[in-house]
Amino acid sequence: MYDWTKDTALHGKHSKSSKTNCPLGYERVPLPVDYGRHFSEAIEALHAEKRYRVFADLERIAGRFPQAIWRPGSEHGGEAREITVWCSNDYLGMGQHETVVTAMKNTVSAMGSGAGGTRNISGTNHPLVELERELADLHGKEAALVFTSGFVSNEASISTIAKLLPGCLILSDELNHASMIEGVRKAGTKKQIFRHNDVAHLEELLKAAPIDQPKLIVFESVYSMDGDIAPIGAICDLAEKYNAMTYIDEVHAVGMYGTRGGGISERDGEAHRIDVIEGTLAKAFGTLGGYITGTRDVIDAVRSYAPGFIFTTALPPALAAAATASIRHLKESQAERDGQQRQAARTKDVLGGADLPVMPSDTHIVPVLVGDPDLCKRASDHLLARHGIYIQPINYPTVPRGTERLRITPTPLHDDTRIEHLKDALVETWNAIGIPFASKHAALEAAE
Repeated sequence: MYDWTKDTALHGKHSKSSKTNCPLGYERVPLPVDYGRHFSEAIEALHAEKRYRVFADLERIAGRFPQAIWRPGSEHGGEAREITVWCSNDYLGMGQHETVVTAMKNTVSAMGSGAGGTRNISGTNHPLVELERELADLHGKEAALVFTSGFVSNEASISTIAKLLPGCLILSDELNHASMIEGVRKAGTKKQIFRHNDVAHLEELLKAAPIDQPKLIVFESVYSMDGDIAPIGAICDLAEKYNAMTYIDEVHAVGMYGTRGGGISERDGEAHRIDVIEGTLAKAFGTLGGYITGTRDVIDAVRSYAPGFIFTTALPPALAAAATASIRHLKESQAERDGQQRQAARTKDVLGGADLPVMPSDTHIVPVLVGDPDLCKRASDHLLARHGIYIQPINYPTVPRGTERLRITPTPLHDDTRIEHLKDALVETWNAIGIPFASKHAALEAAE
């Protein structure tokens, strides 16, 4: 936008100071950009679509997971109160485990809090070396590389691997996580999207590509919003048949499945067939960070070329030591996995028995369908304010419109009493807000 400002002192009465058609004797002066308006309008758009997210101010209570202190704003009275968290990705409660906490405390006392810089500049702290050895062993690979988060590990690794393969074609599952999508995008190579878990469609795309063209298949083992599992063996069969590399995201499965916590690929006996296994330390292992494992050459190439690794401060030694302690414990202990699977199954049964619309799930994820973003947010707020239960609403774009849900993640520490309380609270909330129960959904589908 422009304003026309007369400037006879500088240009004279009849001067032409603009190359465009401006009034005689005036100059074209750009109006100031209203930067704030663009941001406020972007936020208002989220409010209008019922997608604006409010973070709950929570304080975990050491030794009492899944209990936490909620510090509400003035709209909820402002008085702190104890609540139960039902949507944590600390799936096994390892963030509270004595062994993990002790390892972190001891390492902080011995080495301090920070890493001191990137590994290229400051060197590698020894706990990080031990962690990478432990991760390589966990997945039966030659080497591992740790990043500051699971998002960074996917974004940096996928993009770097594809860039290093001349003319690489990336084949990506349509429901892959945003971090994988960013990695695919940043690779700048040709990509094709295959329908979710559809191996026939994947084969069509592979068959159409030249056999000697480098190809990278990227997919997840557990898709965390629906709780379904990829056909890993069938995808590996296609990769071998059509000369493709495989890259699997196991972030919602590491620690949770397999005899040592190596994920679905370990449970199904397919880990040795996958070229790159990616995972996180921030979910079942209860700490922070992401990683990849694979051959020494692949890992060394990513270490040497990925900007997301090279220019990022290393994981602090205390976090590395805590993660190592968690992995070592879960390699030996099955009790946490068994307890989690038992309580997840019980939660599905109890909620389903109360006519609540539990969506199909093959894993520890328990999604409960709401189907409307406004109702989903209202249900979450009601559960927290009235029942002291925290479950974050999951709305678009995380899930497709019309499939908004509450995503429940039972842990071994969500006992039967808590499950009954959750069921009663959900039933009261569904009635209070007017959310359809499972039988109503079934009737509507039958009518259609």
